[in-house]
Amino acid sequence: MAGTFRPYFFGSNHSLHANLIFWFLRLQLLAISSIGILILSEAKLLAAIEPKKYRSQVEVNMLQVSSIQDGIIKETQTPCKLNSSNSHILIPNSSFLIAAPENFNPSLQMPPPIPKPIKKINPPQSSTKPVKPEAVLDNIQTDFRNDTDNFGQHNLFIESTAQLRLRNGNKIKFKTGVDYFEQRNVQSLTNIPFQVGWEGKIGQVTVQTAAGIDFFDRLPSAINFNAKVDAPIIPAKVSPSGQLLSGVVLSANLEQGPLKFNARTLNHQITDWRFGPDLYWQIDRNTSLFSSLRLGNYNDGNSEVQSFSRLEHKLGQFSVAANLFTWSYKNNFESKSGYFSPQDFLVYNVEIAWEGNISKFLRCRLAADLGQQRLKGEFDNANTYQARCTVKLSPNIETDLGYSFSNVRNLNTETSSYNSNSLTGQLRIKF
Repeated sequence: MAGTFRPYFFGSNHSLHANLIFWFLRLQLLAISSIGILILSEAKLLAAIEPKKYRSQVEVNMLQVSSIQDGIIKETQTPCKLNSSNSHILIPNSSFLIAAPENFNPSLQMPPPIPKPIKKINPPQSSTKPVKPEAVLDNIQTDFRNDTDNFGQHNLFIESTAQLRLRNGNKIKFKTGVDYFEQRNVQSLTNIPFQVGWEGKIGQVTVQTAAGIDFFDRLPSAINFNAKVDAPIIPAKVSPSGQLLSGVVLSANLEQGPLKFNARTLNHQITDWRFGPDLYWQIDRNTSLFSSLRLGNYNDGNSEVQSFSRLEHKLGQFSVAANLFTWSYKNNFESKSGYFSPQDFLVYNVEIAWEGNISKFLRCRLAADLGQQRLKGEFDNANTYQARCTVKLSPNIETDLGYSFSNVRNLNTETSSYNSNSLTGQLRIKF
């Protein structure tokens, strides 16, 4: 029997070897196919089996596998942001071959592209320029005037004005103070004025306006108002040093309020409206002309016309001027209302003055007016003497102090002589 099977066994040697090789190849092909399938689906299987693990490390925005065609897998992936840093993993949106050499040999794989650096966005820097305030205090000016005469009339004015400059260049003014009026055989009065003003430019025209209330210690309050408009007729020419060389300015004026002539006039509660033009002409560097006209209407039925002109020429520190003043009322209400109301009054004189620096901080002016005055057709001397000094206390503070004596009439004294004294002062503080 052994001899029977031996030929079959040995006769099948080639067939057995062939079968073994066939089964070995089948097993090898099956192993290779399994490994390929495992490699291709590793990322997807891991993502499907452990999604929470990958999401904790990498924030996957989108992963789409569209199709497998002819051994090519087409995928679309978007950048993934790492939680541990600000860098990005960029996976290109392109197709890759299953049998590409780099898939079997890692050394042939292309390195991932270098991510672009993230631009650092700096927060906007706050401006270091100081913000300009809406209004700043420009200056404070205090005026003082004490008027007396030889007939017992006494008027005292102490008023301060604070000026604020707005951002657009306009000005706001606040004015207040204390006024006192005393007269023989008349009960004295105390007045507290309050006024708010505005000054600005409209084109080349300068506009000033103010309104307020006058409070009295024993009289009803009274409203006051004034306005002024300056318009250049001929544009001003100024030298490099700041001196006015030429120019013409025309002004229009309007005023309304209680007539602060004396205590008697205020007791009668006399108010008036005054309006009229001013003309200033700088003829040349040293010569100027000023002219003014005022028309007035009073609440007691009276009216007035005033005019004043002055032609001045400077000669170094000296100056010579000619003055002309006229004043006429419709009615003489001096005995009725208390104010000087001549129906025909004329004053003309010549002024000689000197003004110069005595020291670095002291500047003075001396002047004498010599002329004539006419009242009720009769002429008399009209002389005025003035002195004023300016003291510069600091670069931003200066003060004026002045005194004047005059015999120009301000009352109808018939044949009696009349004279008046005036002490004036001003304090200016700049900020």
